[in-house]
Amino acid sequence: MELKLIFNTRLITIGLILILKIYLSMKKNIGILCLLISSLFCMPSAQAQLGGLGKKLLDKGTEVASGGSLNKILKQPQAITTSFKDVNKTGSKPPSFQEGVQPQPLYLLPKAPGGGYKLCAGLYEMTNKSYCLHAGTRGPSTGDGYMLAPVLGPKRDVVILILKNGEHHPEVDQHRIQILLWAIIARTRFADFGNDIKLTSTQLLSPNDLLKLEGGALGVLPASVMEKAKDQLPPAAQSVFEAENNIRSLAASGNASYEQMEKYAMLAGLAPQPDPEVPSGIWSLHPDGYYIRFFPHGYQRTTVQIYVPQELISTKPGLVYDAPNGIACPANVGAQRLIQTNEPLNPDYTKKLTIICN
Repeated sequence: MELKLIFNTRLITIGLILILKIYLSMKKNIGILCLLISSLFCMPSAQAQLGGLGKKLLDKGTEVASGGSLNKILKQPQAITTSFKDVNKTGSKPPSFQEGVQPQPLYLLPKAPGGGYKLCAGLYEMTNKSYCLHAGTRGPSTGDGYMLAPVLGPKRDVVILILKNGEHHPEVDQHRIQILLWAIIARTRFADFGNDIKLTSTQLLSPNDLLKLEGGALGVLPASVMEKAKDQLPPAAQSVFEAENNIRSLAASGNASYEQMEKYAMLAGLAPQPDPEVPSGIWSLHPDGYYIRFFPHGYQRTTVQIYVPQELISTKPGLVYDAPNGIACPANVGAQRLIQTNEPLNPDYTKKLTIICN
């Protein structure tokens, strides 16, 4: 109980600081000011979170389902809408492209002021942190082909911001960021976040950015309503809709563990057979003219390879690879979408580039 009191006091203190910053520098932003005040001073105890707040969310979910509004909810877009239909296959190359060439460490390239890496001609590789952006699906399977897709959907900007800002906050570990992302893609309102998720979001987002977490949100739907909703959805969408509802409930409880969230976000077993036309290791042609491919290792880390033709650098100097602006999207519709980061895992900075970057 004492630890809970200390944690709540810390969160309230952070919130009051944010409110003061808003008042001093963003007085016109009344929406987020009211949001933070209501969230802070209606902060329930652990028992109330599991009781009163849970009942409130269920009541909201039941209200949503009445009066024919369930159909409207079912038609709302996902927080992140990217699918394999958004992949541009034009210019793609087979896995054998650049076979036998030794890649250079991507993380040794100079960093760009706005994030990402300044590209030079050559082949580069980096194993980086990656995050799941599709609840209720299965992790990557051996043989799955992943191609580059844009980040699309109502929460696009805030998701990219979280990952770019996470690079500068090493105190916020990968599990905490993944929990926040799961809460967002499950369409949970900021006001309904548990205290731990609220704290993560305030560490990674400015007061103005927190506004982007509102809107397009759902309450926790009771079992009877879930069954009615699932009857109106195609089979492939039913597991995703149910997983999101379970994640919303956990996000609001305030004491959900990473493992509990993961149980609903990641389905057990293997996804359906890979698409033979999109083999593992296929290269995508990036809109900026270079080539990129992905080798996921689970959903928490991905090896990314980039090939930059010399003639491209000659015509387009100043190219930057900024990982959070793209998603590794599987052709296998039952597998996870993986958003990438600029954060290398286990980098070896004693290595040197064997090429000269101009």
